[in-house]
Amino acid sequence: MKTPDGPGIDVVFGIAMETDVGSFTANSEGVQHGTPRLLELFARRGIKATFYWTGHAAENNAKMVRTVRDAGHETGCHSLVHETLGDPIFPLPNNWPVMPSEVEGRITEATRLVQQCAGERPVSFRCPRLWGSTKVVNVLEQLGYVSDASLPLYYYRTMFAPYHPSVRDWTKPGRLKIVEIPNFCDLSMVSQDPEYERDRDQWPLFRTKGARALLAKVDAFTAYVRERQVRPVLCFYFHPWEFHEMPQGWIDFGEARVKPQPFIVKNCGAKAVAQFDRLCAGLAQRGARFVTAKEIADEYR
Repeated sequence: MKTPDGPGIDVVFGIAMETDVGSFTANSEGVQHGTPRLLELFARRGIKATFYWTGHAAENNAKMVRTVRDAGHETGCHSLVHETLGDPIFPLPNNWPVMPSEVEGRITEATRLVQQCAGERPVSFRCPRLWGSTKVVNVLEQLGYVSDASLPLYYYRTMFAPYHPSVRDWTKPGRLKIVEIPNFCDLSMVSQDPEYERDRDQWPLFRTKGARALLAKVDAFTAYVRERQVRPVLCFYFHPWEFHEMPQGWIDFGEARVKPQPFIVKNCGAKAVAQFDRLCAGLAQRGARFVTAKEIADEYR
């Protein structure tokens, strides 16, 4: 682990480019209308981010893939169709992990599609829902990826800084060349969620409770890490659909209807943009250095 170097913090903004509402819909309104809002804000504040595209989202929004790339952001990969590639943490209806034998083929095809649309090969990856696994990181290593930002710290609660994972257990340090970048959480709080401890997590506080609430978690994590003589790396996860108004209540499909939990779609759109802008300002005031996942990996490799 790296020791602190000055008073600042490293910030990785990871944007999961997928269909709307956590891929519970087939719509791409967020990609089409939320992404430009993010790009404008990033340009105004001089921020670089990593955009993790599913192969499906890239193939159906190829022009936007190139627009994001041309704005100076990193092009990453986010699986083929937002499927569960790794170890599931909590139950979802009719959502089963793909077989381990399928993982390599799906990531390979997703990589091909993203590369075809972006004109450059992705080297940074993030699993849908942050559900990674040892199988996934070994496949990513074989395919030449340099970073993976799948580990949900709220659940595993051990590796709080970028590390090289073990070939036998992705949640422990080892000798793989790929760098695992944990998604930060509040490790100092007393959780009221004994099963999953999701109240430690960062998402989607900036929308549901505001930038100030998320910055409080930033400060708690930063203090926790600095006490252990490690430079803080704050890896965030967001989605383009959060920055565009999403349907409230039931969403109709051919044979069923889906009703997301209220917090999933609360304050999507203009309110989310305003709070995200305040988050960026608060991070800048704390000395943030905004970097891509690849840049962090290059420094740790």
